[in-house]
Amino acid sequence: MLRFIMSFFGAIFSMATLGLAMLAVSIGAVFYLYGRDLPSYDTLAQYTPKTISRIYSGEGNIIDEFAVERRLFTPAEEIPDIVKQAFISAEDKNFYIHEGYDPVGMASAFVDAVKSRGEDVRGASTITQQVMKNFLLDGSRSAERKIKEIILASRIEGAMPKEKILELYLNEIFLGKNSYGVTAAALTYFNKPLTELTVEEAAYLAVLPKAPSDYDPVRQYDRSVARRAFVLREMWENGYIDEETYQTARVAPLRTVQNGDFESFRSELPPRDYFTDEIRRQLSQNFGEDEFFSGGLAIRATVDPSLQVEAAHALQRALETYDRGQGRWRGTGETIPADQLDNWRDALGDVQVARDITLENRWYPAVVLDIADQEMTVGVEGQAEVKTIPREDIAWISGDFFANFEVGDVVHVREMTDDADGSLIRWTLRQTPEVQGAFMAMDVNTGRVLAMQGGFSYQSSVFNRATQANRQPGSSFKPFVYAAALDSGYSPATVVVDAPIEINTPQGVWRPQNYSNRFYGPTPLRTGIEQSRNLMTVRLAQEVGIDTVGNYAEKFGVYDRMNRVLAASLGSDETTLFKMVAAYAMFANGGERVEPTLVDRVQDRFGNTVYRHDQRICEDCALTSLPSGEAPTITSNRQRVMNEVTAYQLTSMMQGVVDRGTAKNAINLPVAIAGKTGTTNDEKDAWFVGFSSNIAAGCYIGFDNPRPMGKSASGGGICAPVFNAFMREAIKTYGGTAFRAPESCQFINIDRFTGARMPDGASGDNIIAECFRAGEEPIFGITFDGGFAMAADLPLFDEVPQAARQVTTSTGSTATVGPRATAGALSSGGLY
Repeated sequence: MLRFIMSFFGAIFSMATLGLAMLAVSIGAVFYLYGRDLPSYDTLAQYTPKTISRIYSGEGNIIDEFAVERRLFTPAEEIPDIVKQAFISAEDKNFYIHEGYDPVGMASAFVDAVKSRGEDVRGASTITQQVMKNFLLDGSRSAERKIKEIILASRIEGAMPKEKILELYLNEIFLGKNSYGVTAAALTYFNKPLTELTVEEAAYLAVLPKAPSDYDPVRQYDRSVARRAFVLREMWENGYIDEETYQTARVAPLRTVQNGDFESFRSELPPRDYFTDEIRRQLSQNFGEDEFFSGGLAIRATVDPSLQVEAAHALQRALETYDRGQGRWRGTGETIPADQLDNWRDALGDVQVARDITLENRWYPAVVLDIADQEMTVGVEGQAEVKTIPREDIAWISGDFFANFEVGDVVHVREMTDDADGSLIRWTLRQTPEVQGAFMAMDVNTGRVLAMQGGFSYQSSVFNRATQANRQPGSSFKPFVYAAALDSGYSPATVVVDAPIEINTPQGVWRPQNYSNRFYGPTPLRTGIEQSRNLMTVRLAQEVGIDTVGNYAEKFGVYDRMNRVLAASLGSDETTLFKMVAAYAMFANGGERVEPTLVDRVQDRFGNTVYRHDQRICEDCALTSLPSGEAPTITSNRQRVMNEVTAYQLTSMMQGVVDRGTAKNAINLPVAIAGKTGTTNDEKDAWFVGFSSNIAAGCYIGFDNPRPMGKSASGGGICAPVFNAFMREAIKTYGGTAFRAPESCQFINIDRFTGARMPDGASGDNIIAECFRAGEEPIFGITFDGGFAMAADLPLFDEVPQAARQVTTSTGSTATVGPRATAGALSSGGLY
């Protein structure tokens, strides 16, 4: 009997042993089969998550950010313990003791779920398993994926510290509202850094990993508070917080950005504008879109925030003034249906119109609620009470008052306030202009772009007209013709004929004209550019050679390839404001190449500098101190693109444009300014580009689909005032001096009406000291006509305000010069 019993239990034991062996072999075979093709966890050691790229001002303030996944990577040692403990309590309380997977935890989670009837559901996967799933596996729900997850989790536990695994997890998880990782989520929900989170706030973040939308702080408030209480209880039971802290945090209200308890972090960022969006466009081309949006780049912008605002307002003021002068009302084109007007505040919030305009005061979207005989009632976004717009406010609009508006129309309004004390005068109706334009300013020595406005409103139109709009520069191109001539042996005193021209072209006879439709006879170059004479410019381009002019335009970067036709000398080819301002900056800095940049420096996620614009060498910046009154020595390796004497001559002539020429009534600044107006045929494009000793800036205005703007819309009349308004503020910060003459300049007195040399002691309005190269002197009596025919009885140019006077012509005879040209004759030139 005993032998039988022993045999029976022996058989049972053998079978059990064999079964266990078979089970072990089977499990081993399964783990081998599923584990042999798993991805390498070396990927985790080289973890580079998708991280926010941020743009900073020179003062270090965040002015914009770009991201595919809004994530801010934070090393484990910088994540507060309370945050780690909250997530461990919610997701994996045995994290620090298990080896990647937790059978006890799985069983415990199952029991808790059964006991609570689904109220307290805790994930069965460990944090390590979730890291494996997120990084190395797909998100499918299958036994096969679970096995692979466990295999990888056990492997990684032997190769990576617990804190590193936790770091990966807390930076990778999605926590709702396009926030990835705990740092971004803390800003999204509480507008706080991790170090300022309270216990209950950390616990709420720990609620979110499983299903953020199920615990929305607004829509699912009660459910979110209940789940937060569960996490807090786990933290207490695990010994991370004491009972008093638990009881206090458990009953605390759930206060979030979404509930209106905190300001959103986005409210602290200025609205995206043309400047930061252009940085995005340029760096996406240079680094690639993936790296820009996901690389965690720290970008130091060149923008001067106060000047950026001034640039926007100066341009907007000019565009609005022109638009209101047309007397046409267009509105926003948006309406709110009548059945939604009872709840107009919510309906207005959903309307997509510009909200980034701050000209004079902030512009608000509003909806027309009632139209009476002498006033209009509007509901204004963000205002508790409705407002009225008096009929007198819209007297500038032509047509019938009632025909222009209907109840439900969405419009823009702003407060009109007293300049003296800021008190409210009335609410006033505004509209975004149809005419558009651009403005840009840059440092002439470093190339740093200080301000850029690419249109009236970025939110209204993201098309950046400073960099993307190719337009005809018209007469603002003429300085490059004159630069080519000055470098070819001509001087500011060289006389060129201002007379009619006929040129046979395949399209027929081309007869270029001056803007005034007049001609003025033999005229010195200085006066030709000051008064923007088209006929002189064409003849000069013919004398110098259109190939030479084209080479200059391309060398300065105005065009990639200029058409070799004489019309191009009047700015008939297309370019951008960005290129024009950069080219003018080379006149201002004495003829050295300068590349415009919107970015000073770019650093990668590790703080390494991957781009730096300023390549100049500071000779003694490493010294601890310098002698009193001495500045660091900066060595520039910039390429010279123009003789420095030529640059000064041209600058002096363009200063005459501002002092006496086509911009004299528009520019009034306390420092020396040089520049050039430009107006194309039928006033389709208006330009002014100018510079002080240290800042170059330019303005362009025109319709996106070119059409005439009217005779009043010349470069000097509509664009130069924008430059003037901006520079008035810029000079307060950046100053300005007289333009520096090269040491090799020899100055000779010249009669600027005739180009004749005058005695050293001569004085008068007609006398100007011209810079000549050493050994060069003006030759009086030679007139250049470009090879075109010229009438024999043309007088010399005269600008003196008198009825008539006798002058000596180039042939030595005398002639009577007529009265001074009219204001129209002195206009801004154009493309004909």
